Amino acid sequence: MREPSAEEMIDYSSLLARANAAQAGAAQVYLSEELPYLWRDAYLLMTPHPTNISRIRLGTFEYLYDDLDSLEALGEVPTSATSESRLVGVLGTSAPQRERRSSDDGRLRGFIGKTDSEFGSTWDKGHYIGHELGGRVAGMEANVFIQRRALNRGWSAEGKIYRAMERFCRTHPGTFCFARPFYADDAAKPSFLEFGVLRGPEDLWVRRFDNRGLTNRDESRHPY
Repeated sequence: MREPSAEEMIDYSSLLARANAAQAGAAQVYLSEELPYLWRDAYLLMTPHPTNISRIRLGTFEYLYDDLDSLEALGEVPTSATSESRLVGVLGTSAPQRERRSSDDGRLRGFIGKTDSEFGSTWDKGHYIGHELGGRVAGMEANVFIQRRALNRGWSAEGKIYRAMERFCRTHPGTFCFARPFYADDAAKPSFLEFGVLRGPEDLWVRRFDNRGLTNRDESRHPY
């Protein structure tokens, strides 16, 4: 699968500088307003089919979701076995969940089928925004994707960074954070995942993680 193109990337350093130049201390507001439009434009570059992008508010997060299934149901686009509805991006503030997550887990178990039998032992059903950060499993499963197990569980070097970013959001409630997938085809499984955390007015921590498959021989199993 291909790497993201330059046109699909966002210059977050410049964006943060513009945010602080516009109004000191208002980076979160600026990013919340600008990112959905920047992500939409980048998504259109990586998506060859017509789109139906909606903005869905769930808790403290807003999900941008391309509901291709609705277009197919209305007959506005041909039905395709390879094209899927999928997330464009999600952003909001962390709100750690303390209540039981039984209903969320139930929806996740019902999503597609058993993970190992459907996708293999190197994959998990991941959340773009984890339950512990305030993420939900919506009716359209907008917050769920097929994620490399070693990344999701923090087994690989990349996974440790990914989990550290999530941990910061969890231990600092109200932290602005976001996730954005990159796609190499029409499917909902991303090739890369971008995760961002605003640690301070001038400190936007953004990393892009490889979700294409194994990069190390033993990545499919816990190394300890």
